[in-house]
Amino acid sequence: MSVLDHNAIDINPRISEAEVGDYIALLKPRVMSLVIFTALVGMAMAPGHFHWVLAITSLLCIAVGAGASGALNMALEGDIDSKMSRTANRPIPRGRITRPEAMAFGLTLSFFSVMTLGILVNWIAGALLAFTIFFYVVIYTMWLKRWTAQNIVIGGAAGALPPVVAWAAVTGTVDVEPLLLFAIIFFWTPPHFWALALFRSDDYARAGIPMLPNVAGPDATRLQILLYTIVLIAVAAAPWALGYFDAVYGIVSLILGAGMLVLAINVYLRRERAASLRATRKLFAFSILYLFVLFATLLAEVVFRALAPLVGGA
Repeated sequence: MSVLDHNAIDINPRISEAEVGDYIALLKPRVMSLVIFTALVGMAMAPGHFHWVLAITSLLCIAVGAGASGALNMALEGDIDSKMSRTANRPIPRGRITRPEAMAFGLTLSFFSVMTLGILVNWIAGALLAFTIFFYVVIYTMWLKRWTAQNIVIGGAAGALPPVVAWAAVTGTVDVEPLLLFAIIFFWTPPHFWALALFRSDDYARAGIPMLPNVAGPDATRLQILLYTIVLIAVAAAPWALGYFDAVYGIVSLILGAGMLVLAINVYLRRERAASLRATRKLFAFSILYLFVLFATLLAEVVFRALAPLVGGA
C-alpha cells in the first residue's frame, strides 16, 4: 500500500480570478491606440490601392502584435512592476493573472498576429511585425531596460516601427516616407519618456532600473531632453523640407516644435524640486499632444489630396 504525499500533489489547483478587463490591461491599450494611429498614417501615406478588408486586417494584426508585446513585457517585468507605484496596479502584481498565463497569452497573440499578416497580406509586413515584437520583448525588455541607461533610446525603435509595418503591408516594400515617420517617433521617444523618468525617478530607483536620471543624474537628463528635442524639431520638419508634404504640415510641425522647445528649455532651467516637477509633467503631457497633432496633420493632408480631385471634378 502506497503512502499518499499530500505535500507533493496540489489538491487545490489555482482557479484564475482574471476577468476580461485584466487581459485587456495586459495589452496596454493606451500604447496600442498610439500604435494603431501611427500605423494608420503610414498606411494612408503609402501609394497604390489597398482593399479595405486588407487594410483593416493589417491594422488589427499590428494592434494585436503591439498588445502581445505589452503582455509579454508585463510577464517578464512582474517583479519590477510590483515595486513601482505607476505599475503596481497591473494584473500580475495584483495577483489577477500569473506570469505564465500572461506569457502564454502574449505568445499566442504574437504567433497569430504575425502569421495572419504574413498569410493574408504579405510576408514583408509579417516579418517586420515579428521583428518589432522580438525587438521590444527580447532586446528592450529582457536586455536593454535592465542593463543600460540608453534603454529607452535604443528600445524606442520598436515603438517607431508600426508605420513602417503598415507601409510594407500596402506596398510590400520599405521606402523613405515611412522611415521619416520612424525617425520622428524615434527622436520623440527620449524627451517624452525621460520627462516621465524625471518625476518618477524614485519609482525606477526602487525597481533597480538604470534610467538616465538615476544613472547620469537629473541635470544630465535635462540636457539630453533639450538636445533630443532640437533634433526632433529638425526631423519632424523633414517631410515638408524634402517635398513630401505641403507648407501646412511644415508650419504645424514648426509651431509644435516651438512648443516642445519652450517646454524642454523650461525643464532644463527649472532645477528646484517643485518647479522641476511641474516643468517635467507639462513636457510629458504636451509631448503626447505633439505626436498626435503632428500625425493627425499628416493624415489630414493625405485625405485632402485624395479628395481634392473628387471635389474639383464635382
